[in-house]
Amino acid sequence: MIIDLSHSIEMGMPVYPGTPSPQIYEECSINKHGFKESHLNIVTHTGTHIDVPGHLFADGKSVDNFDCMKFYGTAEIINCKNLKKIDESQISKVYDPVRKPDFLLFFTGWSDYWGDKSYFTNFPLLTSNASKLICQLPLKGIGIDAISFDATGDDNLPNHKMLLKNEIILLENLCNLNQLFGKTFILSCLPMKIKGGDGSPVRACAIIRD
Repeated sequence: MIIDLSHSIEMGMPVYPGTPSPQIYEECSINKHGFKESHLNIVTHTGTHIDVPGHLFADGKSVDNFDCMKFYGTAEIINCKNLKKIDESQISKVYDPVRKPDFLLFFTGWSDYWGDKSYFTNFPLLTSNASKLICQLPLKGIGIDAISFDATGDDNLPNHKMLLKNEIILLENLCNLNQLFGKTFILSCLPMKIKGGDGSPVRACAIIRD
């Protein structure tokens, strides 16, 4: 079984404050040209997407510089619903040092607010110590069902900087994480192979292994 963890990309969808909304329009139609072809104008960090080091660092790796396996692997989910912050204790009590998952996914329940202005505020954030712990673990990346790993409007982006500097890829705007509790699964979040890409929308999904 495969569970889709991605929001659909469409005109008027929620985007990070200040980011242009995607534009999708018909270039060719079946009636006129015999085939349909659409034009897509989109920011690389739209919808369910990944951040890579090149997002913040001039010498950081871009999406095309990573092997595909960087975006595929075992994962564990951490329940952070009703928390105001995510500290190292939440990670330590779930992370299995024997299985050594490739990804940690933080369920906050914030995807329930998708499409509402409340989606952009007050979601749980990683503490500095939590980010430090993540950097010490043999992880490929982390994901969350919220707009960002830092507060919207925080131009300092402390969690992004710490994690991306250590080549921990960030997966944001996930959904359906509540369906993963009690399940063993593989996470796939392969990006488009954009040369020099600082990020990319992804079709994230969980491949259930039970």
